Amino acid sequence: MDFIAVAKRLLTENMGLLASESLLVVYDETTIRIGESVFEAGVALGARAVALRIAPLAKNGEEPFPVVARAMADSDVVVAATAKSLTHTHARKNACAQGARVATMPGITEDMFFNGPITADYAKVSELTKRVGRIMTEARTAELRSGDAVLKMSVEGRNGVVSDGVYRNKGEGGNLPTGEAYLAPVEGTAEGDVIIDGSFAGLGVLRSPLRLGFSKGMLVRATGEDAERLVAMLGENPLARNLAELGVGTNEKARVTGVILEDEKIYGSVHIALGSNETFGGSVSAGIHVDGIITRPELLLDGKVVVSDGKVFA
Repeated sequence: MDFIAVAKRLLTENMGLLASESLLVVYDETTIRIGESVFEAGVALGARAVALRIAPLAKNGEEPFPVVARAMADSDVVVAATAKSLTHTHARKNACAQGARVATMPGITEDMFFNGPITADYAKVSELTKRVGRIMTEARTAELRSGDAVLKMSVEGRNGVVSDGVYRNKGEGGNLPTGEAYLAPVEGTAEGDVIIDGSFAGLGVLRSPLRLGFSKGMLVRATGEDAERLVAMLGENPLARNLAELGVGTNEKARVTGVILEDEKIYGSVHIALGSNETFGGSVSAGIHVDGIITRPELLLDGKVVVSDGKVFA
């Protein structure tokens, strides 16, 4: 299967692109072959396709230039294959609010474009992800256990967001490849510790587990070989230390690669994120959003086991 054939399948099966629609492809120097393939596939499918190459963003969650944001909002379908994530940006949120269907592919590699989670049965992924999303929406409390660490938080009133890879209706959007349900925990409620043993956005595969401690919803301590790198990446903004997200991976084809786009989708894994969450139900805008993966944790929602021993119970 060549790149254009993969791109055609993505545009038709995942995005539902019609010949009469406008397609915007946003890419950068790290994804030239992928971006051009999606653009050429759009042209071959008869869409009004535009390709926009941007300078790489400095960090995940950074807003793109206004011209990019306007082009996204003016398109029917947007595919953003970039090194850094546009998922949790106002540009993405506003584009969806204007009716665009948006697929973000932060850190996508050519291997991921051909293999791994992009080859999943998305009907199956969608069914499981929606079930997990419903459980999250109904939950009031969450308890995350990893090793000897326990992290508790309130999720009351927060809706589970379903990222199932099928974005065919106006205003829908999420990652591709994908397979996760997530929410924004209530700010100021997270207490305890969590051990991140997989990977961390911006750091890649961890050299050894990171232990993060939270008090009143904020990161207050970090220990491990990569702790200094994490603290440096977060910078001086205190809001970057907000516990922004709690998510569950639902894609059985996903692997640990060091690319968070794939890693956070691993079936039976749980991820947390630091920084911004205002684009998916929270109230914090930090200019950064970085995820960390726990590979085999136990997650309880309202005391009921939802994830344990690498399996999802939903």
